[in-house]
Amino acid sequence: MCGRYVIKTPPDLMRRAFNYSEQPNFPPRYNVAPTQPIPVVRIDNGQRSFALVRWGLIPSWVQDPRKFSLLINARAEAVLDKPAFRSAMRRRRCLIPADGFYEWKQDGARKRPFYAAGKELVAFAGLWEPWMGPNGEEMETACIITTAANHTLRPLHDRMPAVIPREAFDMWLDCARIDAETAAALLVPAPEDTFAAHEISTAVNRAANDSPALIEPVAPGANDPPPKPPTRARAKTKEDDGQASLF
Repeated sequence: MCGRYVIKTPPDLMRRAFNYSEQPNFPPRYNVAPTQPIPVVRIDNGQRSFALVRWGLIPSWVQDPRKFSLLINARAEAVLDKPAFRSAMRRRRCLIPADGFYEWKQDGARKRPFYAAGKELVAFAGLWEPWMGPNGEEMETACIITTAANHTLRPLHDRMPAVIPREAFDMWLDCARIDAETAAALLVPAPEDTFAAHEISTAVNRAANDSPALIEPVAPGANDPPPKPPTRARAKTKEDDGQASLF
């Protein structure tokens, strides 16, 4: 799955990588969390276009988002058939720029945070939807598609974001000419060298924390719980045998 990620590539370099016409200016984000605005690249009037949408897809048929589960991820195996994703997979595919993402490895009763750093700027496969409320309110939302984890990341989690290779950007985005079934063939585990993961501080657990320090590796054992203090054995009370003692 993907519940937090990083966007630190400067806007100018991102614009060149994705070839859209807009010139947005945005700061680096080191802890992008669900419900926050995220950048997506999609087709608008036949051209690639940059947009900010809310992370957490709301299908157009939802009446009250407050009563609908937050869809931050869509499983690749379900996007062609599940009603929440089916229409967007056919008509509203997008790319979600990222430099890496966070994953939590289960370790007994605890979870250890790891940063999966991309060797370069990557594009997560995404879906977007426009939503209009009963009172005329409008919102655009998106989710990240996940697939089975590759061997590199499988020790952390069995899922990972689906990554669209640069040479397939047009194929993924062109919903008018490329059908959903053909595009779905791109939703496979990323090559093994796409990401390299290392353990990081538990400071990432708090969405309000957002700084470069979050992606720095920690020393082995840094996230281990502090050792419990040794239990002192209670001294045994000597039974009174009725004999006097000089000591």
